[in-house]
Formats: sequence, structure tokens, C-alpha cells
Amino acid sequence: MKTDRRSFLKTVGAIGLFSIVPRKVLGGNGYIAPSDQLTKGIIGVGGIGRSSYHFTSDDKCRLVSVCDVDQNHLNQAVKMAKDKLGENVTPYHDFRDLINDQNVDIVHIATPPHWHGIMAVEAAKAGKDIWCEKPMTRTIGEGKRVIEAVERYNRIFRLNTWFRFKDTFYGLGTDVQPLKKLVDSGMLGWPLKVTVSGATGFAWKFFWVGKDHLTAEAVPSELDYDMWLGPAPYKPYNPHRVHQTFRGYWDYDGGGLTDMGQHYLDPIQYLLGKDDDFPVKIEVEAPQQHSDAVGIWRRIKYTYADGCEIILEGEGYESKGKVPYIEGPKGKVYKGFECTIPDVMNKLAELPDPEPQRTDFLDCVRTRQKFALNEVNGHHSCTLVNQAAIALRLGRKELAFDPTTQTFIGDDAANALIDQPMRGPWKI
Repeated sequence: MKTDRRSFLKTVGAIGLFSIVPRKVLGGNGYIAPSDQLTKGIIGVGGIGRSSYHFTSDDKCRLVSVCDVDQNHLNQAVKMAKDKLGENVTPYHDFRDLINDQNVDIVHIATPPHWHGIMAVEAAKAGKDIWCEKPMTRTIGEGKRVIEAVERYNRIFRLNTWFRFKDTFYGLGTDVQPLKKLVDSGMLGWPLKVTVSGATGFAWKFFWVGKDHLTAEAVPSELDYDMWLGPAPYKPYNPHRVHQTFRGYWDYDGGGLTDMGQHYLDPIQYLLGKDDDFPVKIEVEAPQQHSDAVGIWRRIKYTYADGCEIILEGEGYESKGKVPYIEGPKGKVYKGFECTIPDVMNKLAELPDPEPQRTDFLDCVRTRQKFALNEVNGHHSCTLVNQAAIALRLGRKELAFDPTTQTFIGDDAANALIDQPMRGPWKI
């Protein structure tokens, strides 16, 4: 029964016939039965992919395969699966083998970001549903390609940042729902300004930076460095380029901004009702960046066409004292959900709750309904990260952006970084 169901889902994905799997095909109840266990494979098991939150196997979704280009990471994952989960997982060196494994329903992409776009597109083409770590893609162009592939092959996509629907929000002593109610109520007025300051915890990865004088070293025998680089330009091996410190190099990521930025920016897009919108202006204060190694930055400001603003405070720019997280012409909200609007909580209690979000990814896979943070709104919030990264790399103090064409206005160098060349034979 399981084999038939998986074969059908992959066939549907390959031929792109349905946006929702026909109920009559999936059994009498009209959906994949909860008793019909899903399966997953994880690509990248050197860090987050082997965390307790992701490296799991249960009656809802069983871990059946793992993949890594570092043999030590792969061996550790296989052993961990056996010792802690009781699973004999299939190990793969090449991600394409895991993606094409007929026993895998869900592909979890936990690699450095320069691989996210290619792997997500290939997984969609193979009829797999996708769980992708943040940032969604390393470039704006790759994000567009992921949307196209997920929609064409009718896959379910989840981006793994969760603050828009659960957990304490930026140390404010609340989750996002009361803030969403407050914004939607209009009590703060419009336009709004959101400031992500050091008080929210954003500052702790400012110094995820690269080194600009790396010495070439011999590649360890356990690491397939050429495969680790993949589409990225070839640079001589140095241990600081890979594994836990790869984020400090533009070829693979973009420092603390791209590591943490989507965590902070995505729920703001949701709060402001801008899941289908982009900022039209990006302003950056930062020292000149190295061409290879990511450096620090001081302040990033996004402005939308309607006047709404998002400000990220970086190194040396952390606000002192009480800083409003979100403010408008009629009111302000501070840490601890302290609000200048009198009796705000009682007023909010009288208002309807925000529309419920689909936050159970496995249920979305079974019912073929979009996850709350999917390829579309994920691309929008990831684009904010990539807009700022482009401005930083080019030393631009300001960039203008056209939300309709998703291109920069009057800046050929910035537009050249939307779709960056890939090292052969890799392509999307």
C-alpha cells in the first residue's frame, strides 16, 4: 500500500496534473491516512540536520536516509540513527541519490545555503515534498526558480523559521498573535516602523564574519571538497570555509545577516501584511566589504511603497534604553508587550483572532494544503535578506527595487547578483 501511494505521488509530481491529489485515489477517507507512515531523508547532517529537533523518527514520519559529503558526518549520523532512533538508515554521498530514493517522501535540506536552490528544485522534480532550512535561497533568482518548480510539480514546501506562528517573539513576552491583532486593528495607525534592536537578541551573531587572508591547506581525506563547493566558485580549501564557519563567505552565505535575518524579517512581513510585497528601498550603513569574506554592518533600513519601515540595528548601532519594537502614529509597543495604548489587552480581547495558520507540515503533506511558511511568502522574506546582502557586497548605501519585476532600478551590478553564475556542471 505504501509503495503504491508513494509511486502515485511521485507520478503526480512528475507530470504536474493536479494541485491537490484527488481524494478518490488516496483511499476511502479522501486523504493519506494517519496510519500510513511518511518517510524522510536529510541532506546535510553535520549541524542542524543532526539536531534533536530534526533528527527524529516516529510513527508519523520515519527517518530512512541521510546524506553528507563529509564521511565523518555521515558515519556519525548512521550511528546516531541506529543508537538513538533504532533505525537502519541508508547513507548517501550524493544528494541526487537520496532525492531519487523511492523510499523517501520528504527531503529535508540542511546544507549551506548555496545548495538550497538546486536541491529544492531537484527534489520537486523528483516528486518529493521539501523541508528547507533558512535562508531559503542564497540569491533572489534561485528563490524564483524554487517557486516555479514547487508549483509546477505540485509539491508541499516548508521553510524552517517558525516565529510567525509560535514561540516567544523577540523577547517581547508574547507570541506573534497579539501583535498581529494589534496591527490589523489599526490602533497603532499607519504606516508602521519596526526596529529589530540588540534588545531583541539579534546582535548575538553580528560577528559571523570571514577571514580575508586564508592559507590554502590540504583537503581532509573524509571531505569531498569539490562536491561541498558544488555551484560555488572554486577557492582553495581552508577549514574556515566549511562546516560551522562557512557563513562568513559570500560564496556560501552572508554572515549573521543571512543566518538570522529571515528569522527576524519573516514574521515582520506577516505582521505588516506584506507576504506578497517587497521593500522599494534598501539603505545600508557598513564598512566596505571584502570581495570574499563577509564583514560587519551597522544598520539596514527597508522602506515599502506605503511608507512602512523595518530597521535592523547592527554592530555599534544598538539602541540604548527603551526602544519601541513597533510604532505608528497612534502608539508604540515595547519589550514585554508594554504598549502606550491604554487598556490595550482588553481591547484586543474583544477583537477576532488572526486567521488560523497551517503549521503541521506532515498534515499539509497528507492533505496537500500549503504550509503556513511556504515557497511564496518564504521567497518574499528571503528577498529582504538578499537585497541587503547585495547592497553590502557592492558597498551601496542605497538601492531602489521594483517589486513587480523583482529587479533593482538603475544598477546593473546589483541586478547581476540576482542570478549568479554557477560552477559547472551545476545549474537550475
